[in-house]
Amino acid sequence: MRKLGVGLSVTTYFLYILLLCCRPQSSSLLWPSLGLPEAMGLLKFLAAASLATLVPSASALLAFPGAEGFGRNAVGGRTGSVYHVTNLNDSGTGSFRDAVSKANRIVVFDMGGTIKITDRIAVSKNIYIAGQTAPGNGITVYGNGMSFSNANDAIVRYIRFRMGKGGDSGKDAITIAEGSTMIFDHVSVAWGRDETFSINGAVHNVTVQNTIIGQGLETHSCGGLMQSDYGISLFRNLYIDNKTRNPKVKGMNDFQNNVIYNWGGGGAYIAGDSGGQSYANIINNYFISGPNTSVSAFTRGNANFHGYVSENYYDSNKDGILNGSPLCVQTSCYSDMDIQKTRFDYPGPERLMAAPDAVTSVLKNVGTTFPARDDVDKGLVAEVQSWGKKGELISDENASSQSDSGSGASGAALTDSDGDGIPDAWEDAHGLNSHDASDAMKISSSGYANIEVYVNSLVPSTN
Repeated sequence: MRKLGVGLSVTTYFLYILLLCCRPQSSSLLWPSLGLPEAMGLLKFLAAASLATLVPSASALLAFPGAEGFGRNAVGGRTGSVYHVTNLNDSGTGSFRDAVSKANRIVVFDMGGTIKITDRIAVSKNIYIAGQTAPGNGITVYGNGMSFSNANDAIVRYIRFRMGKGGDSGKDAITIAEGSTMIFDHVSVAWGRDETFSINGAVHNVTVQNTIIGQGLETHSCGGLMQSDYGISLFRNLYIDNKTRNPKVKGMNDFQNNVIYNWGGGGAYIAGDSGGQSYANIINNYFISGPNTSVSAFTRGNANFHGYVSENYYDSNKDGILNGSPLCVQTSCYSDMDIQKTRFDYPGPERLMAAPDAVTSVLKNVGTTFPARDDVDKGLVAEVQSWGKKGELISDENASSQSDSGSGASGAALTDSDGDGIPDAWEDAHGLNSHDASDAMKISSSGYANIEVYVNSLVPSTN
């Protein structure tokens, strides 16, 4: 449990201040070092921290093997049904939009390619989007963006969401304004009109891991807000070619082993810029300046942003060689935030890499790498590997060197006689009945539904 400098746990201290605040004339009874606004800010955080202790423990069933962070116990559609996406239409039976329109589904894909959408798609509760089941080069959803607000217990894996200039002005490629317990893994998100991937509001326990958040469209060109008092984990992600908000953090946040490349004049990591209280870990990340970078890695911090920082590297020279060094542990390197001496006890990654090792791992594995990394993501990774020489901020995805919104070959689905989402060959090899559709949703000895065991087996289980 994170200690708060006076030998008290978060929960104990929370209860103590709550007791004081419940007494008459509480403003004069708070600890002398705290004014009423500061105490109320601390009380708000401590309440959030106490809520965070209610997150299921590491012994609870993970969303999938390799799930980490605050959102690691998302349930998805485990107790529901299987839905096959059978076409690339914007709507109607067999479409992706229809697949996520009703709760409690595991969504599998019988074809790969690009789904072009006109209106935004709102995702229902308890949905597992298993993009790794798509044949060919996988699935891209291209158009007006996605809302995961109130999509509680969502599991989203191996799929690309790209918005583009044709999307609604002022909207995000992915937005979450409220909801709880979600995890995004190996997702590729790009070309947001406002933010590219934004979490802002009463959102509890979300993880974004192994994900590309890139090329937010100018004039805004934002990676995104990551603002919640109730827990956001950001592990092994790539922020690239966003002018600002890479990310902008406020509240309870855990930022580890990420790579941030070619931010613009708005800044890379924005430390709160707020009167609200923030409590963040910032550990073993690597910031690399690109052609558009004109400001330092950390900006707009203040005393309300309480950050534990460790071994964050910065390569600022744009010389075509990765040769950065750790930032000093001083406010001069971290934009006047309130630097903490003890790491906040949030559910971190199982394997924490040194920042240089994280660069290698992230560039190899980030984004939708299964069934294949597409040309857009390949181009973004190649930019990073120029170590400062290549990169661009864009206002129109069609003018970008990474302009192809498609996913390439659609491929063909494997034979699935009973239509339960599990191919016959896998069912036969694992003791299931390839002519009995009911066995897909039966819970196996592992605690996962049989179809989850199958879809999770398609991709690596370690990070």
